[in-house]
Order: sequence, then C-alpha cells, then structure tokens
Amino acid sequence: MKENDNLTVDSEGLIPAIVQDSVNGDVLMLAYMNRESLGKTVAAGETFFWSRSRRSLWHKGETSGNVQKVESITADCDGDALLVKVRQIGNACHTGKRSCFFTEVHRTAESQPSFGRVLEDLAAVIHQRNLDRPPGSYTTELLSAGTDRILRKIGEEAGETIIAAKNHSAGEIAWEVSDLLYHLLVLLEAEGVPLDAVSKELSRRAGARLPDPPTAEPR
Repeated sequence: MKENDNLTVDSEGLIPAIVQDSVNGDVLMLAYMNRESLGKTVAAGETFFWSRSRRSLWHKGETSGNVQKVESITADCDGDALLVKVRQIGNACHTGKRSCFFTEVHRTAESQPSFGRVLEDLAAVIHQRNLDRPPGSYTTELLSAGTDRILRKIGEEAGETIIAAKNHSAGEIAWEVSDLLYHLLVLLEAEGVPLDAVSKELSRRAGARLPDPPTAEPR
C-alpha cells in the first residue's frame, strides 16, 4: 500500500495500527503510525511505529530481533485505522508473550481458544522447557534423551492412535491424538523446526490447485 493522503489522523498526526498474524489471524498488538513511520514500513517491509511516550520512531524488533515482516496494510472504511498483517518473528509482546492480548477480561462458557492458539501455546511451553530444563519435567526428560527417544515415543503414540480408531472410541481417539501431537511438537523443538514452518507448508498445500479428475475415455 502506498501512503494515502485520504487517511484520517488525529491531532498529533497519528493513526492506530492493529497488527495481525497473517498465518493464524491472531491479533498481536496495537500501536500507532504517522506518515513517516508508515512510509518506512512500506519501504522496509518491516513495521515502524511512533512511540507516544518517547516521542520518536521505533523499529519493531530492532533490539530484540522479533521483527514483523509486513505482508499487507489495509485501511478501514473511514480511513482512520490500519490493519497490518505480518509474519511475526519471535514474540510480539515485550513480556515474552506471542501476543500483547493475553489478559482475559471475559469469556463465555462456550468459548474455547482456537486450535492454532492451543498448539502455539503448547509449543511455547515446550520451548521454555528446552531453555530451562527444569528437573522432574517429562519434556525435559525427552529433550535430554534426544531424537531417537522422541521418535520411539511418536511410534508408540501413533500405534495407540490406530488402536483407538479401530475401537471407534471418540474420547480415546482425542486422547491418543493429543499425545501424538504433543510428542510431534517436542520433535519439532528438538530439531529446531518452528511450528510456523509447518503452518506455512500446510497453507501452501491448501492453496495449491488440485489436479482435475481424469476424463473418461469415450466408449
């Protein structure tokens, strides 16, 4: 998006920018841009914002390395807010959380976090276990034992998932698939493969055009 003179800014020349994860749709943060930071964002392909407290421009991730690779910038219908879709490197929040929006204010009884969020949160816990290696942790035990041990567990859990499916037990299947997914996440951590790489590969496959079915030969 090119700088747009039709954007509506406040009295300080600022416009709110909602930053969204382009992979899973999570809202990562809210910041403010002015014309200069918007121009730098477009030119560099990474987010620049205006700090209202420091009264200066700041490049997101400049010191932490948690930069945001911009994929699109869209203005709302009134031109007074921006939606910035990014590929987030590392965490967006200075607290170490993936998103700045983690303090729950209200949730209905029926509401559940998205499957992608659950996987991301579990992957983050596994990563922290890898860094801290707390004693007594099963995750620590697996990571310390190495890839061969993790692969054996994946084989065991895959077999148990097959048995659960043969039993046609929904609860048992959910339990065993959960075990299998956990061990697969431990494998990704052990091998240094980010969950985002799997997400992008699945997105690529989902977007790939399936071949047309073969046409029947004339009889």
